[in-house]
Amino acid sequence: MSKPPSLTPTSYLVLGLVARQGECTSYDMKVIVSNSIGYFWTFPHSQLYAEPARLADLGLLHEEQETTGRKRRTYRLTDAGREALRAWLAEPTDEPTEIRDLAILKLFFGRQAEPDQLCELARHAADAHRRRLSEYEAIAKLPDIEKHERATLEMGLNFERFAIAYWEGIANDVSP
Repeated sequence: MSKPPSLTPTSYLVLGLVARQGECTSYDMKVIVSNSIGYFWTFPHSQLYAEPARLADLGLLHEEQETTGRKRRTYRLTDAGREALRAWLAEPTDEPTEIRDLAILKLFFGRQAEPDQLCELARHAADAHRRRLSEYEAIAKLPDIEKHERATLEMGLNFERFAIAYWEGIANDVSP
């Protein structure tokens, strides 16, 4: 089966989460994303409620809904969903990495600011990256991180270390 043209990165994110978990609800996906993927791939979490239903309509997920109580929907990957996910994973990508950082945007227009403002911006940014590094280091201590997830975490750790050094350098450079 070739990949349906209507699938987006969020579609594959949902397929990947369901494949990873075996079965899960949209709420389960939201919790997993907020503790993992959400650190490097941002998107409206409301899509975790709409997208699984759409993928079920396409035959890529199997959906079961509780008949009583909260009427939660639980999703499992179908063979077609697993095939679509595998085909997507096999495709190389050369999309540029996005760095969407408000502090970088402000720095770009730094000529319009006072040196002490830029210094404070840089110090604050370095502190924010230290906090994120601390979060990543706590996650890295968890015992059962799968090797591909750990490799992703290593990227985050390295990025935060780089960002701290970068912003410290900016702070030193613009210090009044």
